Amino acid sequence: MSARELLDRLRQRDPDLWPKGNVSPTRLGWLDAPERFLNSVQPLQEFAAEVEGSRVVLLGMGGSSLGPLVLSRWGEGRPVEVLDTTDPQTVAAVTEDLSDAFIVVSSKSGTTLEVQSLLAHCWKRLPDASRYAVVTDPDSPLASGPLEAARVFENDPNIGGRYSVLSLFGLVPAALDGVAIDQLLKGAAGTDLEEAVELGISMADEAQAGRDKLTIVGPHEFGLWAEQLIAESTGKQGKGIVPVPVGDESEGGPDRQHVQVEIGSVSDLGREFFRWMVATAAAGSVLGIDPFDEPDVSAAKKATNAALAALPLPDENALAVSELASWLADEAGDGDYVSLQAYLPYGNETELEGLRRRCRDVMGGMPVTAGFGPRFLHSTGQLHKGGPNNVVAVQIVPPQRPVDLEIPDKEYGFSTLIDAQALGDLRTLRERDRRVVRIEATNLDRVLPA
Repeated sequence: MSARELLDRLRQRDPDLWPKGNVSPTRLGWLDAPERFLNSVQPLQEFAAEVEGSRVVLLGMGGSSLGPLVLSRWGEGRPVEVLDTTDPQTVAAVTEDLSDAFIVVSSKSGTTLEVQSLLAHCWKRLPDASRYAVVTDPDSPLASGPLEAARVFENDPNIGGRYSVLSLFGLVPAALDGVAIDQLLKGAAGTDLEEAVELGISMADEAQAGRDKLTIVGPHEFGLWAEQLIAESTGKQGKGIVPVPVGDESEGGPDRQHVQVEIGSVSDLGREFFRWMVATAAAGSVLGIDPFDEPDVSAAKKATNAALAALPLPDENALAVSELASWLADEAGDGDYVSLQAYLPYGNETELEGLRRRCRDVMGGMPVTAGFGPRFLHSTGQLHKGGPNNVVAVQIVPPQRPVDLEIPDKEYGFSTLIDAQALGDLRTLRERDRRVVRIEATNLDRVLPA
C-alpha cells in the first residue's frame, strides 16, 4: 500500500487498516483535533486568566502527564509541575505547600490508581474545589464526589490517552502555563501528513527487517512523550518498535534506525506531535497490530492489586550491584535491549541518564532505555510485556524508603504502593518469561561505574 493510499484511508477512518476487532472506531477523534480544538482556545485562555495561584500541579499518568510535561517547557506563565509518580519523597516535595497552588486532575477513565491516590492526598491538604480543575471523559467518577463543584473539562471520549496531547488533556494545562495554544494547534494543522505516513511505513519496514530500535535524537521531554506513544501503540502480539530517546547524542548499531527531532517554536512542536501520532498509526497498519489498544498494561495493575490485597509485602531477593555487569553479559545478546526501570524519587534524572550511557558502553553499544516507575508502566510497560522477547530488564529499587505518606482511606501509604507496583511488575515480567533482575541502589553513579 502506498503512503497516499494509507493516508486517504486514515482520513476516512477506515477500521480495516488494522486487524479485525481493533478499537479504532472509538479512538480516532484525534485526527481532526488540530482544527476542532481551535474553537476552545479563547475559552481556555479566559479560564486560565481567572485562575489564581502562582503554580499549577498536574496529577496524571501516561499520556495525561507526558504531553503536559513537554508543553510545560514552552510556557511563558506560571509553572506547571507534573506529578506522575507514587514515590513518597517526590510526592512530599511537590505537595508540601499547596497554599498557592491550583491543581489539575487529569485522567481519561477517572479510575487510575495513581491519580486517585494523589488526589486523595492533595484533597486532605487542600479541600477546596475552587482550587481544582478536572480533565476527563464524560461520565467519569472524577466529575462527582468532592470535585463535583470543580471546573470540569470533558474531553472527546474517542481520543485515547497517548493520542490526547492536542485535546483538552494537553490544552488545559498548556493554557494555564501560558503556552501559545493557538500556534500549537495551527502548527499541527500544517503537518505534512503524507510525509508523516511515510515515516510510519519506514519505521515499521525497518523493524520488520531487524532494525527495530528507533533512536530518537532531540529534546529529552519530547523523546519521553514519543517513547510512550510508540511503545504502547506498537508493542503487542510479539511485535514492536523499541523507541530509544537519547537526547542530543546520536547512537548507532546494526539494529538501529534513526529519526532527528528539531523543535524551534511552539508551531514546530504542534507539527511534531501530530506527525508522530500519524506515523505511529501508520506503523501499526504495516505491522498488522492495533495501535490504539493496550492489552498488556492491565497485567501489572492486576498484579499490583493482588500484592496490596496480601499485605505485608514479601521480601524479594536482589542481585548484588557488583554482579550486574556479569548478569547482563550472560543474559543479553544480539538483537536485545536493556531496560533500566528505576522506582526511585524524581531528581535522579541526570544520574539515570548517566547510568543508561554507561550500561550502553559496557554492553558494547547495545540499545538501552531508562525510565522511572510507575510512570513507564503506562507507556513502555506494554512493550516490555506484549512486544518481542528481546528486553533485558533491570529493576532498581532503594534498600528502604526514607519517608512515607498516608493515602487517606487506605491501609497503606505511598511507600507501600510504589513497592507493590514494583513487585507487581517484576512478577508480571517473570510470568511472561522476560529476563529481569532486581538490584537495590540509591546512588546510581555507583552502578556500573566507568
